[in-house]
Amino acid sequence: MTTPSIELLAPARDPDAGIAALHCGADAVYIGAPRFGARARVGNTLPGIEKLLHEAHKYWAKIYVTVNTLLTDRELPEAVILIRQLYEMGVDGVIIQDAGLLECDLPPIPLIASTQMHNHTPDRVAFLEKIGIRRVILARELSLEEIRAIRAATTIELEFFVHGALCVSYSGQCYMSYAIGGRSGNRGECAQPCRRKYSLIDADGKTIINDRYLLSLRDLNLSNHLGALLDAGITSFKIEGRLKDENYVKNVVSAYRRLLDTELQQRQWRRSSSGMSEIDFVPDLDKNFNRGYTSYFLSGRSKELASLDTPKMIGQLLGKVTAMDDNSFTLETQAVLTAGDGLAFFDSNNELAGTFVNRVAGPWIFPEKMQGIAPGTILYRNRDQAFQKQVSSSRPRRYIPVTIQCAATATGLAVTMTDADGTMAAAELVAEKVRSEKPQAMLATLVKQLGKLGDSEFKAQVHIDGAEQYFYTVAQLNALRREAVEKLRAERLRNRPAIKGNVFKNNEPYPQTRLSFNGNVLNEQAAAFYRRHGVTEIEPAAESGLDMRNRKVMTTRYCLAYQLGVCPKQNPSAGYKEPLWLVDEQGRRFRLAFNCRDCVMEIFG
Repeated sequence: MTTPSIELLAPARDPDAGIAALHCGADAVYIGAPRFGARARVGNTLPGIEKLLHEAHKYWAKIYVTVNTLLTDRELPEAVILIRQLYEMGVDGVIIQDAGLLECDLPPIPLIASTQMHNHTPDRVAFLEKIGIRRVILARELSLEEIRAIRAATTIELEFFVHGALCVSYSGQCYMSYAIGGRSGNRGECAQPCRRKYSLIDADGKTIINDRYLLSLRDLNLSNHLGALLDAGITSFKIEGRLKDENYVKNVVSAYRRLLDTELQQRQWRRSSSGMSEIDFVPDLDKNFNRGYTSYFLSGRSKELASLDTPKMIGQLLGKVTAMDDNSFTLETQAVLTAGDGLAFFDSNNELAGTFVNRVAGPWIFPEKMQGIAPGTILYRNRDQAFQKQVSSSRPRRYIPVTIQCAATATGLAVTMTDADGTMAAAELVAEKVRSEKPQAMLATLVKQLGKLGDSEFKAQVHIDGAEQYFYTVAQLNALRREAVEKLRAERLRNRPAIKGNVFKNNEPYPQTRLSFNGNVLNEQAAAFYRRHGVTEIEPAAESGLDMRNRKVMTTRYCLAYQLGVCPKQNPSAGYKEPLWLVDEQGRRFRLAFNCRDCVMEIFG
């Protein structure tokens, strides 16, 4: 049995964030293409992606590019050209959603099935494996038991989200944003209706819950479950956050790198890329933006899912305001506050409000504004300025350990460099052999000059075998070192593990023979793909212009009835009359249906 190769996968909104992720220990980075990415606001240029590739491949790390929106017939040829360009640049994989691409003439680049393809059952994942998809990104809603079942039925690479924001709907199965205003999440333009306020009304018009963020979930944090996920068969541990800044990426990647390495060492498994990272700060997941944390459905259903009071970050509990005057207050807390800290609190209307600390003088805190703060107000810190400054100024460094062997030869001096992956390169200096008058000084010079790798990707241990008996100039040693380094780089690039993709245009039966608009078929090639795989009835995608009134606009494993304690199974005397309705602040009504057989909630426009 081969030892699993495990990947920590980081987000990048731009190449600089990607490079920061690599230096903090990411084995791979995913980034948006210039077009057709599910985060339309963070597309990147091809030269920018090429810059990131150059840095990643030094460490045998991988770069995946998102081309994961639904495509129109007009856009499909443009997407194919883009994928060819990415392949020619050396991109390690492309993340896709649109099945129409699988019917096109693509280069042999590994294809990764986006979570937007609704990868949540063994038969769906097995189908994708049989047609040549290299990896699937599993649905976030899965439990460990469900992951194990998929692993038992397949050998495909399994990628799973372990940290970051959660979509309340099954990915790829949310049409609420499109139904409300024409902005489709499947087209990279979600307006996030799940982060808005709703009231919950029963069939008699009785208000059960008024003006709460009823669809807003907490953020995912599976940092305490990495070992269980490894044992369940996950091969890529994915951090969400292509809209997040560089500080977020540095902190979260550094934290997960440490935790994942501990689990890998216990199993004597290996990571999928080379090198080690030196981090000059202590990562803390609580210091980044989060809405509170949840493990979602990994260990089964719980009520620790929603962030009903606010879709924003509340932050670290500080304590109560104890005294105040016109422009300052004192606080019952053990925390040390500094200028620039962000403070949050719930006002008299139970709305999250906030301010910044302008200065601190002894126990007195002078905020930017005092509005809403009173004695007894409970304050939270949602921005730790000192920590953010530390992360921002940090300079994480990734290096590949190398051993340098140096020995005199009959014609001069030979150097052999061997890296931690077993890659080897040699260089030789041909020079007149002159006896050294000061062997100990020469030894120190040899070690210093040959080991002077500066800001390169290498960090050396130098071993000298008798060469100190002869004299060499600093210029000779520098030239010899540079030659050896360049040869080692070239040899590493030749040895870099690279995988080709190969989509099979076969007749493998698709798990369904009928597709509603939830099948997300927006172009003729997608329709041809599904027909070839046995689908006989195909409804066009919502984004084709369907009238979404009275149609299902969201399917979610998160259940409001369960969350609020009115699930008929849990509480038969809940005292409400179905159907229940969500009503937003504009008065739009959405009917809720509770599919108890599948234990999902459905929302209808």
